[in-house]
Amino acid sequence: MKRLAAAAVLVLALGLAGCSQKKYSLASPAANAQPLTLMLDWFPNADHVGIYQALAEGDFAQAGLRVHVEVPSDPSLPLKLVAAGKVDLAISYEPELLLARAQNLPLASVAAIVQRPLTSIVSVGSKHITSVSKLHGKRVGDAGIPYQHAYLTTILAHAAVPVDSVKEINVGADLVPAMLSGHVDATLGAYWNYEAIQLAQMGKRPNVIRVDQVGVPTYDELVIVARESTIGSKETEIRRFVQALARGYQSVQSNPAAAAANLVRANPGLDPKLQLASVRATVSSFFPAGNHPWGWQDQSQWNAYGQWMLNNGLISNAQAIPNASTNELLAGVGIG
Repeated sequence: MKRLAAAAVLVLALGLAGCSQKKYSLASPAANAQPLTLMLDWFPNADHVGIYQALAEGDFAQAGLRVHVEVPSDPSLPLKLVAAGKVDLAISYEPELLLARAQNLPLASVAAIVQRPLTSIVSVGSKHITSVSKLHGKRVGDAGIPYQHAYLTTILAHAAVPVDSVKEINVGADLVPAMLSGHVDATLGAYWNYEAIQLAQMGKRPNVIRVDQVGVPTYDELVIVARESTIGSKETEIRRFVQALARGYQSVQSNPAAAAANLVRANPGLDPKLQLASVRATVSSFFPAGNHPWGWQDQSQWNAYGQWMLNNGLISNAQAIPNASTNELLAGVGIG
C-alpha cells in the first residue's frame, strides 16, 4: 500500500516504458472486447476485492471490456504512468491525486472505491494509547510523507496537545515492525482495516484512532484516476468499466466470504484469514452514504480537504482542487 513507501511528491519520470509490471486478467471476454489497463496502487489486498470479484464473475467481459490488472513494481509509479498515457486507469488516493494536480499533471478521479479515510494512529494495547491526549511524551512513527506530518500536527492541535511533546519518527515501510519492536509507541499511517486487524490477529489488542475522527477532514482513501484526455477519448469504455466494477463491489457486499476467496485465489500469496477479516471490516466503506450510486464523490468534501492541503502548505496551486473528481461516469449520472 502506498502509505508504506510512496513518494510524497509526484514527478513525471523518464523512461517509464521500461518499467516491468505484473499483468493478468481473469476473464475470457469476446474477441472484439475493448482493452483497458488498470494499475493498482500497490500489492493486491482487500481494498481491491471488488476488482477481482468483477473479474471472477465476468462483469467486465459482459460490459465488453478486456481488463488487464497491473501491479506496480514501485508504489510511486501508478499516477506517473497514467499521466504518461502508459496505462488507462490507476488506483490512487485523494491526497496523492491533489498533489499530482498541483504539479499540473492532467489527472482526475472518476470514482471512489473506499469512501472514507483508512489512515489511523495505531498502537498495541500494552501502550494504552486510547486517545490523542495520551500521545503526550510518546514516539509516533510514520512513513515520512509530508501530509502524514500535517495530519499529526492537525490532530495534536485539535486535542490541545503540544506538538513538541510528541516525537515524530520516520520508520518508512516498517510501521508494524516499529511498533512490535518498541522503536515507536504508535504509528500514523497504518490502516484500521488492515494493519490493525493484523495486530489483532497476533493478539496485540491494538488501539485505533481514526484520523478523520480527531481533526483531519474526511477524504476518499482510494479512488480511480484517469488522464483528463482519456476521460474524453475513452468515455464509453471508462463508463462501462466503472459500472461493471460497481457490480463487483455490490457482489462483495452480498457475499464477502466468496469475494475474499476469489481475491486470494487470484493472489495465492495472501493470508486468507487476514483478507476475509479486512474485507468484512471494509464492506460498508465501499459505498457512499445517502442515495448515491457506487463510486460517488462528494464535491464539497473534496473542496474542504483540498483547502486543508492549501492551508497546510502541502499544495500551493489552488487550481488543483476544482474538477479533481467527476461523478459523470457513474450509474444513473450523465448518460449512463
